[in-house]
Amino acid sequence: MTATWLVTGAGGMLGRDVLTELTTVRGADATGLTRHQLDITDPTAVRAALDGHRVVVNCAAWTDVDGAEGAEETATAVNGTGVRHLARACADSGAVLLHVSTDYVFPGDAHHPYAEGAPTAPVNAYGRSKLAGERAVAELLPDTGYTVRTAWLYGTHGRNFVTTVLELARRRETLDVVADQHGQPTWSRALARQLTALGRAALAGLAPAGVYHGTATGRTTWYGLARETFRLSGLDPERIRPVRSVAFPRPAARPAFAVLGHDRWPAAGVPPQPRWDVQLPKALSAPALAALAAAARNPR
Repeated sequence: MTATWLVTGAGGMLGRDVLTELTTVRGADATGLTRHQLDITDPTAVRAALDGHRVVVNCAAWTDVDGAEGAEETATAVNGTGVRHLARACADSGAVLLHVSTDYVFPGDAHHPYAEGAPTAPVNAYGRSKLAGERAVAELLPDTGYTVRTAWLYGTHGRNFVTTVLELARRRETLDVVADQHGQPTWSRALARQLTALGRAALAGLAPAGVYHGTATGRTTWYGLARETFRLSGLDPERIRPVRSVAFPRPAARPAFAVLGHDRWPAAGVPPQPRWDVQLPKALSAPALAALAAAARNPR
């Protein structure tokens, strides 16, 4: 039986990878809508877009963390109210919703991985806006809603930490990188694969609804990620210099500890993701990232 999937935010890094991953799934018929094609803050447009779909993967989001500090109402309209429109439309149509959220719903002051049910307490506007979306999914879709929190996402499409580091390597002899924030660098393709598996399990009635953590296993710092990116790209990791977060003041506070636990995946029959240092070399072998690495090794 064909399962029709709708991917919102399909022009972004994760949305594009989810669509690519769905081409490998037998019986999956996927529709991808970019933010220009579907404004999730428009409830009428959301209902029309969902018509005939059995699974919705919501990759649409306001992602400007610092910008949200001065525009929290606008960020919440997308990350909170927009998600509520999707959840309500899914509730009415019977579709499964996979909603992508963030580690920013936590305060970042822990010393052990945050469990899926750990208390939330965002420290910035972006985190509060994303938490509003999580609450909408839990309220409106208690049996068919899935919130998947991710963190430190990088990939082939769009700008992210790994692409930025490789681009800067062409122009700078040394790079100062924060060494006092801890997290789990996560390849967007690995998360896309996990989301697809979760959606299939949900359709089969095998995955309990609720919150899951979609990050790589293991942990490192931004400094550690930069050094490993350099090493794997044939660049000298000693060019990376550690600094504290205070060296880069930002409008929005960042959680210092963004390490998430993955205890709920076995109940869904879906394995946790591989370690971050297993994902990274696979990601860097992708043509677009490999080209950036080559350019960094041979700057003009």
